[in-house]
Amino acid sequence: MLRATFRFYAELNDRLPLERQRVAFEQQLPDQATIRDALVLLTVPTSEVDLVLVNGVSVDLSYVVKDGDKISFYPVFESFDISSVEKIHSRPLRQSRFILDVHLGKLAYHLRMLGFDTLYRNDYRDSDLLMISSTEGRVLLTKDKKLLEEPTVTRGYHVKGKDPREQLLEVLRRFDLFSSTHPFIRCLLCNTLLRPVSKEAVLHRLPEKVRELFNEFRLCPTCDRVYWKGSHYEKMEKFIEEVMGDNQKGTSF
Repeated sequence: MLRATFRFYAELNDRLPLERQRVAFEQQLPDQATIRDALVLLTVPTSEVDLVLVNGVSVDLSYVVKDGDKISFYPVFESFDISSVEKIHSRPLRQSRFILDVHLGKLAYHLRMLGFDTLYRNDYRDSDLLMISSTEGRVLLTKDKKLLEEPTVTRGYHVKGKDPREQLLEVLRRFDLFSSTHPFIRCLLCNTLLRPVSKEAVLHRLPEKVRELFNEFRLCPTCDRVYWKGSHYEKMEKFIEEVMGDNQKGTSF
């Protein structure tokens, strides 16, 4: 057996008992244990860890821990450039693509509203979430902590907020996405990128008042839904402005 000193940073502490949060602590490990083995023992999902430093040097999950090592764990970095060190994940998450579990339907709607590639269906099984997240390189957003412990999950985050607006702020802050928003470019129902369409092409589908008041339209090529800048659009614009304002004020939850 060997002993090493561990220190976890930021939200990774949420996975630890209170007495081990935000402090360095010693942990006994079997000989030849790897960093991955240590994380399993400490019940911290590798999907939430992006950087490991051993005695100040970055290593990957296969590193074999030595007696007396001092090991630090950091979560996924989105607002800092750490490209010069050996991150756990081979690709950055700055162009974040998401898949959400059944409990996060309204969050999915809001992420699509802001332009983020977001998969959601209320009939996804856990096996579907895991497979799609892994094969498509999507960040798995979930309310189920245990799901993130599955070995196939390489990118995941446990959403803690209960209110959909709080959840949206939480995710935008967590992945530093405020400067990456592109509102109203995706279908809110199926996530497909919208394309401009002429008024004449959809005229027969429009309510009479819409025909009179609006000239700019977009069409979803997948589900065939038509969008225009009506009262619902104005409400969404106001919602987005308030969310951005909340971030500038540093609203917490």
